[in-house]
Amino acid sequence: MISSKEVAKEAGVSQSTVSRVLNNSDKVSKENVAKVTEAMRKLNYRPNAIARSLVSKRSKTIALISGPLHNPFFVETTSSIVNYAKERGYNTNVFFENNGDNMTVYETVLSMQVDGIILSSVFMDDPILKELQASQIPYVMFNRKHNEGGNFVEINNYEAGKMAANHLYQLGHENFGFIGGPMYTSTFYGRYLGFTEGIAEQTMETGKVFLNETDTSEEAIADAIFKMMGRKNRPTAVFAATDAIAITAMDTLLELGYRIPQDISICGVDNVRMARHHAFELTTIGAQSNKNLGRLGIEHLINSIEAGKENMSPIQVTLEPALYQRKTTGPIKPGSV
Repeated sequence: MISSKEVAKEAGVSQSTVSRVLNNSDKVSKENVAKVTEAMRKLNYRPNAIARSLVSKRSKTIALISGPLHNPFFVETTSSIVNYAKERGYNTNVFFENNGDNMTVYETVLSMQVDGIILSSVFMDDPILKELQASQIPYVMFNRKHNEGGNFVEINNYEAGKMAANHLYQLGHENFGFIGGPMYTSTFYGRYLGFTEGIAEQTMETGKVFLNETDTSEEAIADAIFKMMGRKNRPTAVFAATDAIAITAMDTLLELGYRIPQDISICGVDNVRMARHHAFELTTIGAQSNKNLGRLGIEHLINSIEAGKENMSPIQVTLEPALYQRKTTGPIKPGSV
């Protein structure tokens, strides 16, 4: 195996210069960086990551704890996080949340040598926040927020729900459905609260929204649709708390023979790329940003890591939402109730 000493000899520099190049020090001239890089290429040298981490006190590794990949939102954010981290010289170890019990995943991640943690698995009263803060490992929550704050990047979920309520009410709808996930997460709770309060403000009545809290599986979403459409005053407009839920709900409604939006309107949240496809053209609420929350979160995390503990500042970013009106919402039609 080629050693750094041999690289130094080939490049005509000291071994300490090779070490500084490997650790991205700014105290090396461009000429010496070029010499060392060429020597490494010529000798096919691969630096030992563990040895480098002992010298630099960094592992150049980030842990991601993501939501499930059956949701295209998390497909997009996971891809963005891994790719951006790679651009910045970091590897990403990916983990997935575990149906409401994430302690095993948290324990695994906190036992690893990682430079930072980015996670979308946090519940509103999750004990992990105190452990993250005690560990002093830089971290960012994305798409989720803890009741006690912490570092986060999110969309304004309450305003997203309210925006959906205003949009559907202005189309003439009077009976509404909501399909979401567990209410112990800030994402679903905020969107539900904004939607129900928005409808109440418009109609001057409470109880106008039929709530369906699910585990976000296809079976649970389909069951919610069956229950809603079997009601006497069934909804003519549904607010789905994610685009993934909206797309599954649409599929079930089409199987039941309903037309969208002629018989029932559906609005989602997240504005994932799939929502724009001609097969769906889903009306949705999304952030006013060309970067998804995962990309924004990893940018903030790596900047925080590289600033050093003494220079870290709080990360608390809330993006305002926008309505992306497409073809799944429309005015209430006579005889559709």
